[in-house]
Amino acid sequence: MKKKYSVAIIVLLLAACGRVEPEIPVLTVMTHDSFAVSDDIAAAFEAEHNVKVIFLKAGDAGSAVNKAALSVDNPLADVFYGVDNTFLSRALEAGIFEPYASPLLAGIPDEFELDPENRALPVDYGDVCLNYDVAYFEDHDLAEPGSLEDLLKPEYKGLLVVQNPATSSPGLAFLMATVGHFDAGYLDYWQGLVDNEVKVVNDWETAYYTEFSRWGGQYPLVVSYSSSPAFEVLYAEEPLDKAPTAAVTAPDTCFRQIEFVGILKGTQNRALAEKWVDFMLSTTFQEDIPLQMFVFPVNPQAVLDPVFQEYLVDAQEPAFVAPEAIAANRELWLDTWRQVVLR
Repeated sequence: MKKKYSVAIIVLLLAACGRVEPEIPVLTVMTHDSFAVSDDIAAAFEAEHNVKVIFLKAGDAGSAVNKAALSVDNPLADVFYGVDNTFLSRALEAGIFEPYASPLLAGIPDEFELDPENRALPVDYGDVCLNYDVAYFEDHDLAEPGSLEDLLKPEYKGLLVVQNPATSSPGLAFLMATVGHFDAGYLDYWQGLVDNEVKVVNDWETAYYTEFSRWGGQYPLVVSYSSSPAFEVLYAEEPLDKAPTAAVTAPDTCFRQIEFVGILKGTQNRALAEKWVDFMLSTTFQEDIPLQMFVFPVNPQAVLDPVFQEYLVDAQEPAFVAPEAIAANRELWLDTWRQVVLR
């Protein structure tokens, strides 16, 4: 009798050891380095769809697009988020995306939809604009600039810091604003900025937090975002009654960056990839965007934090350069910019 019990126990133990829990599928989302999402928001998607989401950060937008293009035959992920309108044509020409007409596109304004084949779907936008230190201009009894041309005036000499467009996304956006506004005359404009002692640095963080006078630097004008004044209030160490900075949002002074998401060609998780794209366009994800990535939702149903509603000023008629024009001329514009500004 004891022997029978012993055999039965061994059988049960072997069965237990051989039991394999069902594997949870994994969805890999490739992003640029600035991507962020609240943990509870990502967890909600994982719980709803019984999936593990892995975020693969792949450098800045340009680097990420290049990596996706080089791996088009053996994709590194299922979904790619973060290509913007300055690199959109490169991504589409490389054929990295599979078309997907998300049903949520019906609620997204047409102005954000730049790919009629729905390979890249809009997620968020941000307006790159001149920002100024309000206190500096008040203390010096100086009017803030109201146009790009104003920056060439003697009273603004040595007051502006910008980012290198070859190494900085907002820097490239500002270069596009000058191209969109001045067309073939953009190089003459940049020569004028050089003559007026513009300061060039490699990245936004250096320009804003080191060189900008609001944070102890010498330059009261900086290329940043129309949302920056709202963030100055939102993240102030001490409560502020008004924003210490402001954005110049007059027509043709800003450039609108739109960021897109797409399903990578060759994904083995097409159904889950579609669910993730839908999720990024939903109000749940869209309302999380501003406080995570400092950009704004394309879904008009998403509710902004009250601080943004009070302090945000939309750009009036941002300068526009067609994605196909950027594709054809981006490297030329960068090369000629270097010759004029960094010689």
